[in-house]
Amino acid sequence: MARKKQTAGRIARRTPRRSLWAGLVAVVVFGAAAAGVAAWWVLSDDTPAERPVTTEEASRLALSRLDLYQASPVAVRLFVDEGGGVRVAVKGVVDYRTRRAVGSYTITGASGASGASGASAVPGTTTATAGTLDRGLIVWDAGGLGLAPGPQGDVDPPWSRAERVPRSGWSPRSYTADPLDAGLQLMIGLGADRPDNPLLLAQSGARWLGREHMNGRDDYDRIAGPRARGARPGTGPDDGPSPLTYWVDGDGRLAKVTMRMPGLGTPATLEFLGRDARAKLPEAPWATG
Repeated sequence: MARKKQTAGRIARRTPRRSLWAGLVAVVVFGAAAAGVAAWWVLSDDTPAERPVTTEEASRLALSRLDLYQASPVAVRLFVDEGGGVRVAVKGVVDYRTRRAVGSYTITGASGASGASGASAVPGTTTATAGTLDRGLIVWDAGGLGLAPGPQGDVDPPWSRAERVPRSGWSPRSYTADPLDAGLQLMIGLGADRPDNPLLLAQSGARWLGREHMNGRDDYDRIAGPRARGARPGTGPDDGPSPLTYWVDGDGRLAKVTMRMPGLGTPATLEFLGRDARAKLPEAPWATG
């Protein structure tokens, strides 16, 4: 994606804040190592304690990235809490064959917050009024993201609105260590044109956490992802398991991923809503010449 100097906007300007994000996002590549999805709940209080994944569970997790690739373009949602009571929601589509994505973003929070990074509002306070701080269109790929104003009152899908924005109308930038950027990078990297190695997944510490009901089905397994090479449970920065948790159904379809963020109490949530055959990703942000 072409890069140019940033213009105004609450998520247009970012500065690196956490150096460990590069390693965290890299964990998403399984072999190399969804606030909003239909309500879910643990099926039973008698659910067994977490354990290593079985061969069958590892096989379904290994297939989930290929399933996203084959289903492209996939409707997605991303929710990230940035601290200070500020939340960013992105709704759009990802084409895992081209590793390009387009959507709309909305930033909400207490009035008077200074933006998605370094907001001044204090979570849990009632002295400020929650509301929309910023909104617009967003495109992203493996190298970075681009922003454009969102026309008020336009009810067309984000990919359709983005198609009408000329190349000069986008403000692109590279990724930083910001939580939103980490979520976007994770989202774009999940699909793959081949399954992962289930044996490596199991050997890298993937763990079964429980079975849950989602989207009208009872066969979603909640699985903690593999840990980075050389890591052991109890040795990470938070003395816990992988920061990534996956919800995978009995057919190897991925419904949701959560990513725990250092210093933030609420994890980022990625949701996968199935194929959107209508979607057409815009050409302008990636045009050459």
